Amino acid sequence: MENKYYDIIKAPIVTEKNTKIAQEGKYGFKVDFKANKTQIKQAVEALFKVKVAGVNIVNPKPKKKRVGRYSGTTKRYKKAVVTLAEGSTIDLS
Repeated sequence: MENKYYDIIKAPIVTEKNTKIAQEGKYGFKVDFKANKTQIKQAVEALFKVKVAGVNIVNPKPKKKRVGRYSGTTKRYKKAVVTLAEGSTIDLS
């Protein structure tokens, strides 16, 4: 059962901005491109044993990259910002 949750939540996003909003109870994750808000909420609640108050999703566009004469794009992904209920925290360290 937990394997499907690990397929939905790929990795936490640890940046300066996400560290700042973590103080407000919001955490950023890279998630599967096909996952919806309900699946993300269930996965975070099951994996981290916390109560989720809300989920916001961002779909960043792939950027064009070039290495020598070869060109392509970065991998597409979906980013989820999860807001936890009052009193819940996640330790990402």
